[in-house]
Amino acid sequence: MKNLETRYLERLSDLYPTIAAASTEIINLQAILNLPKGTEHFLTDIHGEYEAFSHVLKNGSGSVRRKIDDVFGNAMSLKDKKALATLIYYPKEKMDIIKRSETNMDDWYRVHLYLLIEVAKRAASKYTRSKVRKALPKDFAYVIEELITEKAEVHDKESYYNEIISTIIRIGRAQEFIIAISELIQRLVVDHLHIVGDIYDRGPGPHIIMDKLMTYHSLDIQWGNHDVLWMGAAAGQWGCIANAIRICARYGNLDILEDGYGINLLPLATFALRTYENDPCVCFKLKVPDKPDSEEMQMNLRIHKAISVIQFKVEGQIIQRQKTFHLDDRALLHRIDFEKGTVSIYGKEYKMLDMNFPTIDPSDPYRLTEEEEEIMRRLEAAFTGCEKMQQHMHFLLAKGSLYKVYNDNLLYHGCVPLNEDGSLREVDVFGKKYRGRELYDVLDSYVRKGFFALDKKEREDGKDIMWYIWLHPDSPLFGKARMATFERYFLSEKETHAEKKNPYYSLIENEKVIDGILREFGLDPSTAHIVNGHVPVKRKDGESPIKCGGKVMVIDGGFSRAYQKETGIAGYTLIYNSYGLRIVAHEPFESTEDAVRKENDIHSETVVVQRLYDRVMVGDTDVGRELREQVKDLERLLEAYRNGELTEKL
Repeated sequence: MKNLETRYLERLSDLYPTIAAASTEIINLQAILNLPKGTEHFLTDIHGEYEAFSHVLKNGSGSVRRKIDDVFGNAMSLKDKKALATLIYYPKEKMDIIKRSETNMDDWYRVHLYLLIEVAKRAASKYTRSKVRKALPKDFAYVIEELITEKAEVHDKESYYNEIISTIIRIGRAQEFIIAISELIQRLVVDHLHIVGDIYDRGPGPHIIMDKLMTYHSLDIQWGNHDVLWMGAAAGQWGCIANAIRICARYGNLDILEDGYGINLLPLATFALRTYENDPCVCFKLKVPDKPDSEEMQMNLRIHKAISVIQFKVEGQIIQRQKTFHLDDRALLHRIDFEKGTVSIYGKEYKMLDMNFPTIDPSDPYRLTEEEEEIMRRLEAAFTGCEKMQQHMHFLLAKGSLYKVYNDNLLYHGCVPLNEDGSLREVDVFGKKYRGRELYDVLDSYVRKGFFALDKKEREDGKDIMWYIWLHPDSPLFGKARMATFERYFLSEKETHAEKKNPYYSLIENEKVIDGILREFGLDPSTAHIVNGHVPVKRKDGESPIKCGGKVMVIDGGFSRAYQKETGIAGYTLIYNSYGLRIVAHEPFESTEDAVRKENDIHSETVVVQRLYDRVMVGDTDVGRELREQVKDLERLLEAYRNGELTEKL
């Protein structure tokens, strides 16, 4: 039997059948190693805010504007730079406005085609021609390649290039060409996108964001607890289904389910309207501008209460079923005194704000009524049978994970569970103890089992782990002592609403602790960073997103409108290019129409986290390490050809 190396070399020779082919590829790879690294773009906690997300994606958190500055410097006014940037972000919408006032569109097209070509040249300059070619829009691939590879010093072809521009305008293709080259610039300024969790909940468009991400050229996703909640719902886990619907109801976003995913909520709505017909549902006010008299608002209030009660019942059943979760303190319905109207929690008795629970049997409070049971079965079938939702969740599984190590950066959404002394917390998962990276890995594997395991028990445990990840104190994606949903609805005492954070958050400035986390994930603390989401940075209170002397960057600054009063801004994003790391603070995004008409951008300021004196090249990255390995393999193939171990396939 042939040894493994010989078999591998034979397979490699199928791809590179001659000395010439192998040599050419070595030269190509060696050259790529000496190109500047591509720009990485980090976003987190998008929470369904599609328009703001789309704008940040288009502007690359200021990357487009920096390219314009690089090309034109002081030769272009600030006003003209803003106009050109807006054209690149929203080419069709901007040209529609221009046409209303511009008397000579041919001249306008000519000027702006030349401007866009120059920006595209700069954006493409750090990539191989092969990579740029793959990014070119199909309809204009040849023409754009000719124009952006034009050399300024080549005068012999000047009339050739001018004629291309003139012909594009003459045959009426200028608008389509501008749209194509603008989208190419957007694509080239960001080489790779990182989404550091929480695409779902609160905002109205997570399904639209997912559609957009599925078409993006290069990305990875670190799941947030809200994402895992929806993954659990899509897998049919009842606790996750009830929570996902409750949050949609609370934020006035049931349209996501009904219109976005085609989930039929009529049985739930009918049940809620009948069961709570005369209930004002005062504890279930929505997080939307008040329209107390509208029929839709009244219906949503009742749906909100109905699904919340179902959630508390279902969660009680999960807690009884999964004893190793140790969540007995979160099963609260049996602690209610239905005669006194109180509940006993934490050794104290509290007055309930609402005692209208027609579907709860005090002797068996976690039992669903027959109608509630039927509603949940139908919802499970709807969630698991929704083709679009399944596509989105399988995309999250394919592109996502609980954490990512990428180019000396450790990316995760929540926290690494720690003890008070900063040591890694041991966590019980189905009777076995895990901590640090091992904990992340086992939870990640169980999420996948919840979708793919053939063993029925493993699959059910995997589904339940997704609910666990959503709210458990030991979950890396939650990181609080409890999720006080019941208390926030039914108790007025603020002390019961408190959700104490894991010690990670109080130790985040402790260099020894952070260095220990980086080492746990195989990184060198002298060069590595942690990129973190989940907890909004309250900039209005003077809080900085840069922690531990720049080793940790917490980039949740309030993308979600629901958080912007707390944070004072509309989110942070992070850019890592060949010159270093920079955090970008964003102003609230009003609307796409406003951005086009007023030429308003939303990146307000940039903070340089780390400026590198030696520019980072592809050879310094993870991709570079892989390419070096490929070069070694190809050099071994050359040796095999030259010493007669293998014969060229001429």
